[in-house]
Formats: sequence, C-alpha cells, structure tokens
Amino acid sequence: MSAAPHADKHFDLIIIGSGSGNSIPGPHNHHKSIAIVEPGRFGGTCLNVGCIPTKMYVYAAEVAHMVKTAGRYGVHAQFQGVDWPSIRERVFDQRIDLIASGGEEYRRGPKTPNIEVFDAPARFVAQRTIATGQGDQAMVISGEQIVLAAGARPHIPEVIADSQVTYHTNETIMRLDTLPKSMTVLGGGYVALEFAHVFEAFGTKVTLINRSDRLMRTLDDDISARITELTSEKITTHLGRVVTAASEDEHGVTVTLDDATTVTSEVLLVATGRIPNGDQMDLALGGIEMQGQDVVVDKYGRTTAPGVWALGDISSPYKLKHVANAEMRAIRHNLDVTDPADLQELPHTFVPAGVFTIPPIGFVGLTEREARAQGLDITVKIQNYGDVAYGWAMEDTTGFAKIIADRSTGKILGAHYIGPEAPSLVQQIITAMNFDIGAQELATNQYWIHPALPEVTENALLGLEF
Repeated sequence: MSAAPHADKHFDLIIIGSGSGNSIPGPHNHHKSIAIVEPGRFGGTCLNVGCIPTKMYVYAAEVAHMVKTAGRYGVHAQFQGVDWPSIRERVFDQRIDLIASGGEEYRRGPKTPNIEVFDAPARFVAQRTIATGQGDQAMVISGEQIVLAAGARPHIPEVIADSQVTYHTNETIMRLDTLPKSMTVLGGGYVALEFAHVFEAFGTKVTLINRSDRLMRTLDDDISARITELTSEKITTHLGRVVTAASEDEHGVTVTLDDATTVTSEVLLVATGRIPNGDQMDLALGGIEMQGQDVVVDKYGRTTAPGVWALGDISSPYKLKHVANAEMRAIRHNLDVTDPADLQELPHTFVPAGVFTIPPIGFVGLTEREARAQGLDITVKIQNYGDVAYGWAMEDTTGFAKIIADRSTGKILGAHYIGPEAPSLVQQIITAMNFDIGAQELATNQYWIHPALPEVTENALLGLEF
C-alpha cells in the first residue's frame, strides 16, 4: 500500500463548497485555520443558478401573467412583451454577480485572515487529505476536519449527451443573450415546471416533454393532477413520452419521441433532475462511502470517514436550500462538540417546499397516499380559494388548500396548497406541525383576518371531520 501524499498545507477545517458551507466560518472559529475550496462562483447553486435568480425571473413572469389576465378584473392592459436584456441585467449584473464576487472577496480579504480560498476542484488522495488543482498547479492540503458541501449538477440524459446538440440547463438558460421564440423543456419536476411557466409568461412558445404522464408526480395526487391540468392548458405537453433521438440544424434542436413525434425549437432546456457531486471527488480514497448517488451520513451528518462531515445536496435526502442551511447549522455546532451526547441531529422533521410555478405550490408533511399507506385513520379537507372572500376578489377558480389530519388525535399530518401565495400560506401549517398545535386548536384559538386569503386555511381546518 502506497504512503499517503505529503500535504503542502494543513488546516483545522476544510470546507468543500461555498454555498451553505460558506456559512460555517464565523466569529466562533476565528482562531481556526480554515480552507474553502470552491472551483465555481461563491454562493453555490442557490445564489448563482438556482433559488434566488430563478425567483427573480418568476416574479417578473407573474407580473406579465397579471397583465395578460387583467381583463377578467375589468382592467384594460396589454402585454407587449418583455425586455429580456433588462431582466437579465437586473438579476445578474445588479444583484447576483455582485453578491457572488463580494462573497469571495470577503473570504479572501483582511476581515477573515484565518481563511484561505482555493479555486480549483477537490479530490481525495487519502483520509482527510485532498488535492486541489491540476498538474503543476495542484496543491495537497489536509484537515483535522472536512465538511463536504459540494452540491449537485444537472443530470443530462444519455440520448442528449451523445447527440452533441446544443442544450441548456438551469446553469445557462437564464443568461441567454435573447429571449427565444420557442423552447423545448425536458422534465416534469421543480426546475422544468418553473422555467416552462416563466418562459411561457414572457412570450416564448414552450413545449414540455415528460416521461411520466403526470407532472410533479411525487407531490400529493390532487396537486399533481391540478398542475398537470393547468400546465397542459397553456403549454404544449407530451406526457408519458421519452426522447429517443436529437439533432440540430439551422432551425434549432429537434427531438424525436418514442411515438415518432418530432418537436423542433430554437432552444432545448434539459431539466431531468440533478446528480450529487460526490462521484467526482474520489471519495473512496478518503474512506467515504456512497449509497447510490449520495454520500452516506449518519443522523448527525458524519460520513463513514472520521472527521469528515457532509451536508446539502451531496448527501441530504432533501435537495432544498433551506434544508442545506439547517443541516449546516447542526454541523457547525457538531464540529466543536467534544462530548458525543451534545451532538445535534440533522433537522429533517416536517420539511416543507415550494414550487414557484404559475400558480405556485406549497406543501409540508404526508400526502394523502402516504398517510393511507401507513394505515392512519385520517380526515381530509379540500378548500377552494374561490370559496372564501378574497378568492372571490381574485376570481380564482383553480387554487385550493388540502389538509390531512389524524382523526383521533387532531394532529395535522400534511398540507398541500396550489394557487397564489401557496408557499407563504403553507407556512402557518408548518408552524403548527412543528409546535404540535392541533387542527382544531389552530382553527379556533386565534383570529383569522377577514377577508384575507389565509381564511382558506381556516375553512379547511374547520372542514376536517373528527
């Protein structure tokens, strides 16, 4: 067995990834030598190509959608298109890029003298020892502790990768020079749906192709059915279909489906899931095991290698920024723990999520299908937005809240919203579940502002049968 490579530098802590991992260093560990390894832009997926810029596009799309539908409220308005370069400049030049570069400058600057930044990819060469960089520029560094927070990357189906056609992912689609006249979107999850709705609202002719016959198929069946219905009403969809070939010419990119249908668009967006980046880091040489695509961690965030921790998309069952942040806070605490009894568990109870489509979706807890599969005695209420006063004002005919509770205990087991402000409306249920407030107590022991939209939650709670 060959000896471990000699380390050029040794650190108290190495953090691989500058998304949520970048929040670990703080005043509490200024006495430690820390290395941050980030080959890309500081801030990770969320800041640069995910949550934040996409929602800035989503908000602009919602404004466009409101203009298009203003007539239903007796408002005379006309949608005349969008200024794509202006939107892109507002998002990236004026916000995102400044924050990303500022974050890196801060970590390289005099205010954090205990931190050294390495801007090349990392791969393990021995336990708690990594090489960063290539060839003569490579440096071997070791750490007393290492945190893997290297995120994930877009998954590209083999048929697309092998075809050598031009395609975009969430990492490139928002920086297009011009708004495309037409776009084909592959996928039916968060990324696919959000971008499909954004570009449709901006005036692009969107065609969506999904291998499942339902969109957002992991969500509650009623939510999945409704978003599939609403999407198919305004976007051309090919559901239950897979791409068998792809080609490109002066007219754009053409994909052929398994039913021999062909779809040609100016731009192809691939949004068929994401792959954790652990497979690119020679983890086995560091004694770090993987299960499938994920780094294996215990309930405290420890990998199979002593002194090595992992958080976020590289290891978490929940590929969500707010979960990565919560895991970061637990691991930040655990890094300094000497008594195992003081370790904090990764907080994976009642994990909520939002999908910022038009209309948006918000949810937490069990779906009805999951609750019934567990043999629970449940009561379920679906409350339409259009049955409460503010829903009347909005002329909403498609939004609803669905709440699932245990019939004997009154505990809320899950809540699922689709409609305007859904990710905000579900927050009250998230609070109730985390603080063990029962459905009847939540409904009756507080005021609900009339006629505000949260009355849809109140009425759903009151409609549960115990």
